[in-house]
Amino acid sequence: MRTIVVTGKGGVGKTTIAAATAVRCAELGHRTSLISTDTAHSLADSLGVPLGDEPTEVAPNLFARQMDPRARMERHWSEIRDYLVAVLDWAGVDEIAAEELTVVPGLDELFSLGDIVDTDASGDVDVLVVDCAPTAETIRLLSLPDVVSWYMERLFPMSRRLTRTLGPVVSRLAGGVPIADDTVFDAAERLHARLAAVRELLADPVRCSIRLVVNPERMVVAEARRTHTYLALFGFGTDAVVVNRVLPDTVTDDWFQHWRRIQAENLAAIDDSFAPLPILPVSLQDREVVGTELLAELGRATFGERDPSQQMSAEATMRWESEADDRVLAVRVPEVGPEDVDLARVGDELVITVGPHRRIVELPDSLRRHRVGGAAIVDGWLRVSFRP
Repeated sequence: MRTIVVTGKGGVGKTTIAAATAVRCAELGHRTSLISTDTAHSLADSLGVPLGDEPTEVAPNLFARQMDPRARMERHWSEIRDYLVAVLDWAGVDEIAAEELTVVPGLDELFSLGDIVDTDASGDVDVLVVDCAPTAETIRLLSLPDVVSWYMERLFPMSRRLTRTLGPVVSRLAGGVPIADDTVFDAAERLHARLAAVRELLADPVRCSIRLVVNPERMVVAEARRTHTYLALFGFGTDAVVVNRVLPDTVTDDWFQHWRRIQAENLAAIDDSFAPLPILPVSLQDREVVGTELLAELGRATFGERDPSQQMSAEATMRWESEADDRVLAVRVPEVGPEDVDLARVGDELVITVGPHRRIVELPDSLRRHRVGGAAIVDGWLRVSFRP
């Protein structure tokens, strides 16, 4: 099964592009499933049909659904939630407030992403298209398995042993504070295994493609660059960028000509920022794209002769590595030498100029207090080290 994760800044048309991708895959004969993990749940509006938590056939070869995050929270979080509520109740927190405090922001969407693994294991689907949450939430969710894994591998076994040994003593000394039992720890282990499986699938470029949807607007492009950086930071590859709502050449009105000049500048910035990834321009449509017929037209216009289910770029253009205490950013710059590259750091941006092309890499927050320690070109990769 191939998984296509579609994400982008809110309002760029992410859901429409995800739906058009799925409709086009189904049109090409692939058994396709389209799911939404975005709590905004606008997928039903895009398809023009009511959707629920169970798959609904919306076209030949195409089933769609909008996840019910509450059902998944109850299935995977209830034991841990009940324990946390008991602790907060012991601490004197109001019952309703305690219930709210045990809901970690983003967990509902993360549990929805877990259904990707179930769909993959079922063997009933050739292509799964995921209408994911807007970019900031997506990055947080996709990085969470790494954080949980660190805890589970290093602290979890010790915590479990200490709880079994010292739990009753601590409970008596602390006036009856609830102590986690094996039910809670087993639930945490199952949660960790599920998150690890999601992480493994999404990080496998053979099985999964992540695609960014942008508009040719300065703020949207900056957000997309930042997303691309963070995806690379956590080991997730982007294989294409869809540029939505590009003004077509047929627009001749003077007012729109001004906007076309602005879009031309931003389109050049997109090419510079994401090359050599495939850039797929999508013209601004002359009507609202609702329903499978119009989505099919949009899918054909977006992908042309390409099969959207296939990997569009096999080679990563950016990755992060560790060397001793340094973090190293590696950016693909084929067929250039050191004399062709100019490097500058401006605030939280790294500006890379290669000949007439300029690429701006938004640096992650964790590197704000790091300085550039050095740079070199090795086997077609520009390697920039950041030192604490």
